[in-house]
Formats: sequence, structure tokens, C-alpha cells
Amino acid sequence: MVTRKKINRKFALISVYEKKNLKYLCANLEKFDYKFISSGSTGKKIRSMGFKCIDVSKLTKFKEMFSGRIKTLNPLIYSSILYERKNPLHSKQFQTLKFPKIDIVVVNLYPFKKISKKKKEQEIIEMIDIGGPSLLRAASKNYKYVTPILNTKDYSELIKNLKHNNGETDINFRKNMASKIFKETSKYDEIIYRWFLEK
Repeated sequence: MVTRKKINRKFALISVYEKKNLKYLCANLEKFDYKFISSGSTGKKIRSMGFKCIDVSKLTKFKEMFSGRIKTLNPLIYSSILYERKNPLHSKQFQTLKFPKIDIVVVNLYPFKKISKKKKEQEIIEMIDIGGPSLLRAASKNYKYVTPILNTKDYSELIKNLKHNNGETDINFRKNMASKIFKETSKYDEIIYRWFLEK
């Protein structure tokens, strides 16, 4: 059961293929009292580094399925990311879910371009990221309240911004990250589209 105390905490959802600088990210987010939600290999890696991390499946009561194809695609996750914090109706509806409020979404995508040059067709298809772009686009749409992070190179900028704003990010930073994400996810889709054309 998710207690009221847990609901009121700050949470970062972290789901990354590239584990580079993950310890740096978690150590610094922890300094600002962020708790972690994750799934699969990312969650295991976070815990192996000594940080506490709640599994998505524990919160949603929905186990990962189909060899990890279904992990974060859940209405509770998207409700937490997409609801408008200053909208009274949204806030009232969200409170009925008894689910943690996700304020930061850190996701990097499966390396489709790199894999598509080396692997067999089925292995390439498994590198078509579905949940990652969806999470990033949801967080980016709601940039007025949620911070989306795609690139590991932006971890240091995130931490710097949190330091300058007493543990929160400012609107300009969130909007800038959202813009970058829509640019990068559109490029990602274009690469997949080109692969299908050439297949």
C-alpha cells in the first residue's frame, strides 16, 4: 500500500539503457530528497549501487510481461506524469489514485541505429523503443510541472539547475529539455522509418 507520506515525496522515474553516470545522477538527486522509481535492469543497477528504488510493477500491481516489452506502459504512471498540478480537478482525480507524484523523468532510448547495422531482424525489432519515447513525450508535454531528461550529458545540467532552485527545476530548463526531446524522438522515429524502407 502506498501511504500518504510516500505520496507527498518527490519522485524521479529512471529507466535507462545507457547506465553511464547513473551513480552520479542518483547520488545528487538523493541530496535533494528525490526517491527513485524504476524497472528491470535499471532498478537492479540502482539498488546494486546502494540506493533504494521502488519497482514500477510494485506500484502499478502489474508485472512486467512479454520479455520486458510491457514495463512502464501503465495508466497510473502516465497519470502521475501528465496531470496538471495547478488544475483542481486534475489534482483531485490524481489523489484518488494513491500513487506517487513523478516530478522528474529520466529515460534514454534503445540504441536502434547502432543495433540495426549489426544484428538480425528480430533483434533489431526488439530495439524499437516504445515505452521510452512515450514517457519522454508525456513528461515533455507537461513540462510546466515535470522535468524530462533524455541525454546522459544533461545530468550535470539537471543537478546544476536543482542547486540553483532549492531542489526544483525552473520553467526555462524544463522547456528547453522538452524541446530537445521532441527533436530527438522525431529523429529516432525517422531512423526506424528509414530502416523499414530499406528492409
